[in-house]
Amino acid sequence: MWNNKRGTCLHSKGELWGLFILLLYTSPLSCSSNFSHLIYKIKEGLPKGTLIGAISSDLKLDLSVNPPRSFNLELKTASQQYVNLNNTTGELFTSALEIDREALCAESHEGQGCAIFLDVLILPQQYFQLVKIKIIIEDVNDNRPHFPVGEIRVFVPENAPVNARFAVEQSAVDPDIGIHSVQTYWLVNDYGVFTLDVEENEGGELTPFLIITESLDRETQAEYVTDIIAEDGGTPPLLGTATLRIIIMDVNDNCPKFTESQVNVTLYGNASKGMQLARLQAYDPDEGANALITYTFSERVTQESRNLFHLDTNTGVLKLAGKIDNNTGKLFKLIVLANGPTCIPEVAMVTIHVIKQLSGPPVVIPRYIASEKDGVVSISESEPAFSPIALFTIKNTEPQQKIECLLEGTGPFRLVPYERFKNEYLLETTELLDYEQQQDYEIVIVVRNSHGLVVNTVVKVHVLDVNDNAPVFKQSFIEITVEENNPPNTFLAQLQATDADSESRGEVYYLLGADAPTIFDLDRSTGVLTVSTSLDREEKETYRFMVRAIDRGTPRKESIATVIITVQDRNDNSPRFINKDFTFFVPENFPGFGEIGALTVTDADAGENGWVALSILNGSDIFVIDTGRGALRAKTSLDREQQGTYYVWIEAIDGGEPALSCITMVTVLLLDVNDNPPTVLFPQSNQSYMLVLPNTLPGTSITEVYAVDRDTGMNAVIAYSIIKRTDGEPGSFDIDPYTGNITLRKSLSNRGLYSLWVKVRDHGQPELYSTVLVNLFVNETVSNETLIQSLLPRSVDIDHGVLPPDKEGRKGEQVPNLCGEYQVLLLALTATCLGLFLTVLSLVMFICCKKRKPKKKRLESEIPLNLINQEMVVKNLMEISNI
Repeated sequence: MWNNKRGTCLHSKGELWGLFILLLYTSPLSCSSNFSHLIYKIKEGLPKGTLIGAISSDLKLDLSVNPPRSFNLELKTASQQYVNLNNTTGELFTSALEIDREALCAESHEGQGCAIFLDVLILPQQYFQLVKIKIIIEDVNDNRPHFPVGEIRVFVPENAPVNARFAVEQSAVDPDIGIHSVQTYWLVNDYGVFTLDVEENEGGELTPFLIITESLDRETQAEYVTDIIAEDGGTPPLLGTATLRIIIMDVNDNCPKFTESQVNVTLYGNASKGMQLARLQAYDPDEGANALITYTFSERVTQESRNLFHLDTNTGVLKLAGKIDNNTGKLFKLIVLANGPTCIPEVAMVTIHVIKQLSGPPVVIPRYIASEKDGVVSISESEPAFSPIALFTIKNTEPQQKIECLLEGTGPFRLVPYERFKNEYLLETTELLDYEQQQDYEIVIVVRNSHGLVVNTVVKVHVLDVNDNAPVFKQSFIEITVEENNPPNTFLAQLQATDADSESRGEVYYLLGADAPTIFDLDRSTGVLTVSTSLDREEKETYRFMVRAIDRGTPRKESIATVIITVQDRNDNSPRFINKDFTFFVPENFPGFGEIGALTVTDADAGENGWVALSILNGSDIFVIDTGRGALRAKTSLDREQQGTYYVWIEAIDGGEPALSCITMVTVLLLDVNDNPPTVLFPQSNQSYMLVLPNTLPGTSITEVYAVDRDTGMNAVIAYSIIKRTDGEPGSFDIDPYTGNITLRKSLSNRGLYSLWVKVRDHGQPELYSTVLVNLFVNETVSNETLIQSLLPRSVDIDHGVLPPDKEGRKGEQVPNLCGEYQVLLLALTATCLGLFLTVLSLVMFICCKKRKPKKKRLESEIPLNLINQEMVVKNLMEISNI
């Protein structure tokens, strides 16, 4: 019905989509509706070809209909570039364009989520259905927190109270959402005076706050530099780092202080105007405007003194501003004030003693060779010894007047007359200067004439720093221990090196040496050493590499230290046998507690984790195992005839916590030893007999001796031979040495009892054998059982190897003529010896022939002995029953 109306009612594509929207809000979502809504969830970053969902399966559609259904994406939208639709099965897959949730939904906030919307049309028209698909993109932790700037500055007044809080405005951002966003902040080094707290606003954003935990003093330390770490909640967590520079702002909590509160100046009456008399110096530990010092005369200084002397308000230099009367001596006392902002002025007293002079005091004229500014001479510490500083010329002296010029003060300086010029003195260094030991010197050039007039000239020397010190590590060997299987980006240590130079020359940054593995990271600024991956002690136990500390001076200087990282073992390796299973061959009757074989087991762990104990899971009543050597032993001697093969399960357990183990199977195969003589199964008794008819033809098989041997191999190969005969006709019977078959060799002419002693031996070493007596009664019938029994050898005779004498038959029974047998006994014995010789010769020839046919022999040896024995037993039992 929908298809019939579609052509008449809808005249445009816009009307079609309008109707779809109408159906979306008015039609119930039932199985019979032409509209369906599916929601799938996938994680961002999935590879191409990952199955998102199967529309046909989720809507329970039959794909076997004819014509078949087809699935089509309607309207080309930006969302379609992320998915591929199988038009036949309706399966949605990710495309080659990887989905990045942060790029796809950059403008949406966390509460809105991120999704892709698709419209799928199921055709042809008789199956038409519109499927609205919403694919929700779930976030993964694929973004590291980052700060908007590399260095964050926080300004803290030095009088900030304990527990004062200062917001770190440049907080870190993480494009991920939820638990994958920034969860906490922490400081690498808090210096014992700071800590971090994190506050969450209504929008869920975290702002770190710097909290003061101890009192601050800018004059003790003006700034603190550390790293602030932002950590998200992923597994493993990702970190973001920025440098946090905490600047302590000055507060005017210090007032100026004079270095000298009493200054004495001697002035001669002929002193010239503008002459520098003294330099008053005060200091204030504060900085900036708080350290500004101005020098003024006290209100108690008279106007006459103010007109005669000039005080520079900025530098504190006191100079002669007027003309001194040379004819009169006078004493001036000047009170000088050092003024600081909001401070009570500091007071210094300057006493000027004017001495009456006829010719006047000497005049010292300095000429500076080194750089000079405001009376301070600057010289680099790199200058060699005996570097000139200044040249002093002494004037206003009489020709015959003796001048004494000397140097007062401490330091590596000397004042020497300059070559051949009179009244010229050179100030120079006596050794290398060291900025790191002392930066400033104050020396006085004292000039005294013969009238006792003295002129003091103060020279201040400031040493300039050069980059002459390399950074120094606190330790040249840095030993670090870390457990294996550590999480990535594990903190190992913070390296620290100091540089005695000043300013940028003393700033240090850190680098890894060229021999450092790439798995280690070293922060250039903080010296924080981390490992980016998980370590495995079994792969490598010790890492040894160099680290460098480099300053920023010119030329740059550096020092190195050796880092030794020892990976501590964890019980993460199970014991391993060198073989999957073991097979040991041991002869039976092997003595008890003899070593059957040794099992080798290894464990890649170390210490107790690598100690392995062996135990028997089954058969512990028969076997024991030596844990130290892994030797398997049997408690008692084993008998192959009782059991030929043993299967023993051995477990190896290490000493770790928790303990790990592995199991192997040991097969113990017992090798046969010739410890069993052949057992004769037929005839069953030496007292048994068998009837042989006198007309039996030569070559006829009469009976057989059947024996078995519980051993195997050559130990069970049986040979039969007749070792003694008691028959009346020697050589009447033969026995097959291989089968034990007894045949008639020649016609029987005598009747009576024939007894054959048969030896049954094996081929083992040593050879074991048994004997049996085969009794053959030659007659047509057995009519007198008692007579036959009386003819049989007694058991006592058999035990002593003596055959009983022949007895006469009873009346009425046909008895052979036994006397004739005794008459030919000697001949029979001779024939028997000859027959034995021929038999041995035949056996030797037969064995030689057998050796030439190895294939046949091999086939015979491959027949299971128990099968041969069973067949032969059955055969003989049947013959016995027939008899």
